[in-house]
Amino acid sequence: MSAKISIEVDGKNVEEAVKKALKDLKLPRHKVKIQVLAEEEKGLFGMPGAKPAKVRVSYIPDKENT
Repeated sequence: MSAKISIEVDGKNVEEAVKKALKDLKLPRHKVKIQVLAEEEKGLFGMPGAKPAKVRVSYIPDKENT
């Protein structure tokens, strides 16, 4: 796989966003690079969901496949 595969995903928190991305890419965590683009922000009185977390997950190709 020579093309770099990368997706951006939102979630209630960073962990949920990462899980969604891994499921979409059908890859294990050790095969990807995870970059947090935005942490979730709490709403009024600490209520969740004011602003979702956003991550970019990129496939890391094996050295032998490049």
